[in-house]
Amino acid sequence: MFGLCRGFTFSQSLRRLVLLVVVLHFSLNSAGSLNADQLRLYIGTYTSGDSSSQGIYTCLFDDESGKLSAPKLAAELTNPSFLAVHPSGQYLYAVIEVSNGDGRGDGEVAALKIASDGSLTLINRVASSGGAPCHCNVDASGTNLLVANYVGGSVAVFPIGEDGGLQEASSVILHEGSSVNEARQKSPHAHSINLSADNRFAYAADLGTDRIYVYEFNSARHTLRASKPAAALVTPGGGPRHFALHPSGKFAWTNCELSMIVTGFRRDNSNGRLFAIQEITTIPGGYTGRCSTAECVVHPGGGFLYVSNRGHETITVYAIDQETGLLSYVENEATGGREPRNFFISPTGRWLLAENQNTDTINVFSIDPETGALTATDTSVAVGRPVCIRAAVPVSQ
Repeated sequence: MFGLCRGFTFSQSLRRLVLLVVVLHFSLNSAGSLNADQLRLYIGTYTSGDSSSQGIYTCLFDDESGKLSAPKLAAELTNPSFLAVHPSGQYLYAVIEVSNGDGRGDGEVAALKIASDGSLTLINRVASSGGAPCHCNVDASGTNLLVANYVGGSVAVFPIGEDGGLQEASSVILHEGSSVNEARQKSPHAHSINLSADNRFAYAADLGTDRIYVYEFNSARHTLRASKPAAALVTPGGGPRHFALHPSGKFAWTNCELSMIVTGFRRDNSNGRLFAIQEITTIPGGYTGRCSTAECVVHPGGGFLYVSNRGHETITVYAIDQETGLLSYVENEATGGREPRNFFISPTGRWLLAENQNTDTINVFSIDPETGALTATDTSVAVGRPVCIRAAVPVSQ
């Protein structure tokens, strides 16, 4: 059952520290003049089926007002669902989420150069070493792109060249195994790959095997190596999808797509190991509709966790106990559309942008700094089948 929110307080000093870190980061990485209130956003989409999308879109977000500009096409690509921005702010990477047959080897990842006006120019494309690549991240050194391939169940590392282009995969690991859901878990399905803040460990959530795989990551050698133990388990049938680390590195969470459960872990910073500490549902009791979580994100200040629920069409808000890592339920907030996917929390922690894939909208919510609760604003923009939002450097007026 749900716990009660215990009045978690997000201190003013912590908010100021988060904002200072964000501004310093962007100051070091932006080639132009700094306007800390404005961000360049990129939107990954699905272009297949009856989608009106043509690829990756870009818009401007004002952190002071919470307003979004109308999205404009930045690059034409097929199903550029998930994106990652290079630490320099000069390059953007996209998975090309396609798959044929058994899916091994027909997906792609693309490297694009970011222009001052926000437009994107393709640098190159390489095979993703699997089918339906669905998630990617650039490591802290900016020398590697890590990718999860849903079909075939593999994770791969791609060295990044000096021009931002991608080289062929330098390390590919195929997951093995299955789990109890015969419709969804007959084989591995790597669904995400994330890196620890110190760049030493990578975590791959695999929906098909009910495991969070733990890898030792060597950025200089561009390699992944299975840690010991090689994985942490969730309750069979859960289907872990995405993964979020607490800013302290002490805790982590995965949203289980099939069971509508969030599994919390205590994390050992020294060796990357995960120890399950909690399971908590994402939806109130009595719900009998479609069950499918999509995303989990920790608030930049570390005080709250957010999870999107497809079918229920909400985002669940939890408060995080900073000593134990345990979650307590705050609320479910309707996203104002259907099929909420990835969502973006502004670096200052003031706003959440929810993407409704099946109603072609991105809706903006304000975040209560004391409770983490969401309040809908009147800002909404249209874009075909939005899936993922990532921020580049701030832009000048």
